[in-house]
Amino acid sequence: MFLSFLVGAVFFSCSCNPEKIASLAMKGMESMMGEGFLPSDEIRALGGFQNVSVNLNKSSTEDSESATIFLKLQNGDPLVLGNQPEVLARKCAEIYVRDFENASDYQQITVQFIQSDPQNPDNFAMQEYEFQVEDLLSS
Repeated sequence: MFLSFLVGAVFFSCSCNPEKIASLAMKGMESMMGEGFLPSDEIRALGGFQNVSVNLNKSSTEDSESATIFLKLQNGDPLVLGNQPEVLARKCAEIYVRDFENASDYQQITVQFIQSDPQNPDNFAMQEYEFQVEDLLSS
């Protein structure tokens, strides 16, 4: 019942301001996933990325457990990406791991650079770089 009241209060008090609703949703997501879950503006600015997103994946079998962070960076500045993209990928991974309070719960971080063709979204190129979270936390 309290949850219904809270949801109603949020939507009715913020109905004129969609940015406030989005901000509250993002804060709620960060409180659930951990501070720094959402990629920072610093990462976005580093490569001039138009879109940034993150996906967390944990899987386990009887004898092993795997936990990976997927950092997807889309439509960055081609001039920045063309000059040593592996260095840019490592820097983005370092910043994300530094900012995300639960990063130590994951073994790997995969940074994906995706460039899409504005005329044909089905046409895209992807570069992928993988790093060990432990290495990034100790550097």
